[in-house]
Formats: sequence, C-alpha cells, structure tokens
Amino acid sequence: MTWQGKLTDRTASIFRGNQMKLKLVNIQKAKISTAAFIKAFCHHKLIELNATAVHADLPVPDIISGLCSNSWIQQNLRCLLLDSTSIPQNSRLLFFSQLTGLRILSVFNVCFHTEDLANVSQLPRLESLDISNTLVTDISALLTCRDRLKSLTMHYLKCLSMTKPQILAVIRGLTCLLHLDISDHRQLKSDLAFHLLQQKDILPNVVSLDISGGSCITDEAVELFIQQRPAMQFVGLLATDAGTSDFFTTKQGLRVAGGASMSQISEALSRYRNRSCFMKEALCRLFTETFSMEVTMPAILKLQKNCLLSLTNSRILVDVPFDRFDAAKFVMRWLCKHENPKMQTMAVSVTSILALQLSPEQMAQLEELFMAVKELLAIVKQKTTKNLDDVTLLFTLKALWNLTDGSPAACKHFIENQGLEIFIQVLETFSESAIQSKVLGLLNNIAEIRELSSKLVTEDALKHINSLLCSREMEVSYFAAGIIAHLTSDRQLWISRDFQRRALLQDLHAAIQNWPSSSCKMTALVTYRSLKTFFPLLGNFSQPEVQLWALWAVCHVCSKNPSKYCKMLVEEEGLQLLCDIQEHSEATPQAQQIAASILNDFRMHFMNYQRPTLCQMPF
Repeated sequence: MTWQGKLTDRTASIFRGNQMKLKLVNIQKAKISTAAFIKAFCHHKLIELNATAVHADLPVPDIISGLCSNSWIQQNLRCLLLDSTSIPQNSRLLFFSQLTGLRILSVFNVCFHTEDLANVSQLPRLESLDISNTLVTDISALLTCRDRLKSLTMHYLKCLSMTKPQILAVIRGLTCLLHLDISDHRQLKSDLAFHLLQQKDILPNVVSLDISGGSCITDEAVELFIQQRPAMQFVGLLATDAGTSDFFTTKQGLRVAGGASMSQISEALSRYRNRSCFMKEALCRLFTETFSMEVTMPAILKLQKNCLLSLTNSRILVDVPFDRFDAAKFVMRWLCKHENPKMQTMAVSVTSILALQLSPEQMAQLEELFMAVKELLAIVKQKTTKNLDDVTLLFTLKALWNLTDGSPAACKHFIENQGLEIFIQVLETFSESAIQSKVLGLLNNIAEIRELSSKLVTEDALKHINSLLCSREMEVSYFAAGIIAHLTSDRQLWISRDFQRRALLQDLHAAIQNWPSSSCKMTALVTYRSLKTFFPLLGNFSQPEVQLWALWAVCHVCSKNPSKYCKMLVEEEGLQLLCDIQEHSEATPQAQQIAASILNDFRMHFMNYQRPTLCQMPF
C-alpha cells in the first residue's frame, strides 16, 4: 500500500482493530497524520518501523510519542528508521531513551542534535546507529555505549566541531565496532580517514570500513590497514585515489565499493542507493568503464535501471520502450544545469541519441529546445577556444547535428545563437575529418531549409565549404557537396553573383566525378529521417550537377540499407521521380545510370512491400 501511494488516513483505518497482528510496518514516504498513525499502528506488537521520509504531517516527536504509548513496543521495538523525517523547529529533546528494546536506529538527514545523541547513547541494547548528515557537533556521548555499539555510520557529519585527535579517541574507545562508516562528500576534502588509517591500536575487530570520499587516501595505507585486520570483509573507496592496486582483486573475501573496476562500481551502485553524491560518482565511473563496451551486462542493469537510461548506451536508448519525449525534456533540462564535465558529456551524448528518436512534431513541441541548442553551442565555443578536440566536443557536434535534422525550429535557434560563426571557428581550428563531417552535416540541415539557407551564402562559409569539397574523406566531401547542391539549386540566392554559382557547380561536378561508386563504403552510414529533401533536387534537370548529387545520395542509402530506404521511396512517392530521370531526354547518361541502379535495388526488394509500383518496371 505504501509503495502504491495508497496508505492514507482513510485506508490506514483497516489496521485499527485486532484482526491483524502487525510486527513490521513500512510507512516510507506515506502521507499520514499523527492521529491515524497512533490509531492504526501503535497498538500492535511492532518490532520494526520504517518511517523514512514520511510526510511532515507525522513528525519525529509524534512518532516517538506514539510508539512509547505502548509499553510492549517500548521494550520490544528493535529497529526504527527515521531517515529524512521532519522535526518541528520548536521541538526539544527527542526522548528515544524510553524505547529500551531498540537495537537499530537511523536518523540520517534529520535535525538530530548532540543532546539527542546523548539521550540515544543510553539505550541499553543499542547495537547499530546511523547519525549521517545530522546536526551533531560532538560524538563523545558514544562512549556511553562503547560496550555494545557494533555499527556506527556517520557519513557527511558536516557540523562536527571536534578535533581529529578527539574524534579518533572516541573511535578508539568503541572497541566492539564491527562496522564504521566515516565516508564523506569529496568536496569537503576531509582527511579524517587518512589519519584513521595511520592508527595501529584502533578498531581491532572491524570487518567493514567505509572511507569513500576521503582525501589523501592511498593504496598502500589501505592495504596496510587491512593486512593488520585480516577479518575485514568490506572497504569503501569510491571517490578516493585508492582501489587500483592488485591487492583489492586478489584479497579473498574482500568486497570493495570504488571506481577502479566493474566489480567495484557494481558494489558502489548497490551500497550507495540513498546517497546522491556517491551515486553520481559511481554512474560517472560506470559511464567511463562502459563507454566502448559492446557486451550486455544484465547484472549492472538490475542495479540501477532508471539512471542507466541516462547513459550513452545506444542499445537501451534505441531499443527499450519508454517515453522518449519526456526523457528528452529531462535530459535537456539536465544539460543546462552546468554539471561537472563527466555529467555534461553524458547529457550531451544522450541528447544526441534521443534527438533521432523524436518525430518532427515532437521536436517542435520541445520547450527546452532553445536552451539546449544555446547550451550546446556554448560548449562548442568553449572547447574551440581552448583547442580541445575531446569526446565531449564530438558528442556536442553530433547532438546539434541530430537536433537540427528535419527541425526548422532548431535550425532557427542555431542561427540566432551565432551558430554559423561558431562553426566557422571550429573549421578554422580543427582539421580532423570526424569534426568536419559533423559540422558540414549540420550545415546541410540549414541548407535544406529555404527560409534559412541564405544565411550560408557568405564569403567565409562558402570558402570553407568549397575547400572541403576536395577532401580525401568521403563523408566530408559528400556533405560539402550536399550544401553546395542545396544552395545552388535556389537561383534567387545568387541574383548578383551568378558567376560564383556556376563556378561552385563546376567544382561540385568535378568532385562527384572523383568519387567512387555510390555503393562505396563511408566510415559511417549517412542516415535520413526522410528522402523528401532530395526530391526538388532530383527534378532539377536545368542543373545536372545538383541532380547528380541527389541521385548519388539516394543510391548510396538505398544500396546500404534497402529495407529502410526502398520502403521510404515508396511511402514518400519518390519512385516516379527516378522513373522520370531514367526516361527524360535532358537527363545526363550518368544520371540515368544511377537512377536505373536505384530502381534495380528497389526491384530486388520489391517483394517485401505488398503495394503497386508507381511506374512501370520490367520484372
């Protein structure tokens, strides 16, 4: 009922009578009042209560008061979890001491003070205590329960005012401790764990030590500490500089939560589910480890499915059914939060993949599109200024390319945010073909939109595009040719510079003649949402160079992926254009030959499509 959101004051009434005998109660995140809680649960013989993040209508003092109203619960309640539960500002001391049977208490992220710790430390059976992210300033009271406390978790104890020797003296006194967690946010740069590792006469019986997020921690120090305590079974080293030594993989029976290997990352994902700082760190490490991995790992998917959808696993983003529109909105908002560089890389990569999963109609509805394009361009500008041609730059260029594919709105945002000027700077800074092809691919998207194509007819833009027309890399030459084909097909753009247009057409024709056949292999297969952008060019008999490029492009994709593009030709009614070229008296022999090749590809796959052809073809 709790997980389904159906535990309310009204539905909780079914637990009021004696027809049920509850022992374990979980009201995590439930919206329930104090009165309903007391009437529904406090007359049962409870031994465990999980009230983590329960609604503010049921504050901690009322929970304790309700539990203490039952003398059986006072003596027998063993486990009480109050993580992230509210406490009114005017509350005084929390009287946990009446719950004399309590063995496990967690007050993580609660307004829990030093005075409350003194009260809790007097519990006669207390064995496990979590005071993480509380307001405790002094832990000396823990020495009261030194003979019984076996597990102490004090992650991110940000208000602690004791000196390190004082803290270590308390920990040294807790001789029964089997588990100690002093992990911390890395940005605090706490070196408490570093000093702890130097102590020889401390934690003699410890089997589990979590020092994730600590500073100055080395493999050597951790190894020595563990060797002196051979019974140790777990160590937390995430967000530290330790964990890379072979010792951590060869030590029998030792589990490590860290970032140096997949097994360490898996352990971290499992252990730190409720700590966002460590989950973020673990996911960043997972992203790095699986970046080039081709093997599916179901065990990893089980540990963190929802967050993994935010990683650049294209198989998940493409094949797994989920609401891609909502995911795109979420990731674009995330992109604009200016997270750390690794998070930024993830967001950019996911954006580039999801962009191709959305329809043009969905793209037009994306309110986040403008900010996403602006943020992506800012990243490109920053990387270009610093001359950093890293993986983030490649992902960002790809994301912009995919976002503008078939999206006039995204193309307009690109132009309005000085995208053309930034991309010219990219071409002037980097000569790598992987970067050039992505830049030209996006400019192709701009050139396809008649209302925006005039923005590309500038001296700077045309100079770079024309120079790359002769590139030895097929993708680069192909995209440069595409831009020129689209621009020169619109004579209105060249009213005062027709000589330049004709020169570009000559260069275009010469470049195509130097290409291998249209069935050649490019490094990456060019993909299109639609072939309709080619149709005006295919029908342009007055400019055979333009027609030739469009034919080459259609032939290329149809020969590489006939099941997709031959079908697309039928559905978008493009076959008739090819038949016209094959029969038209003004078509060049080369154009007719390529048109015939495309139609032949279609004939080979015709039986897959149960619909009539749009022109007569000999079978």
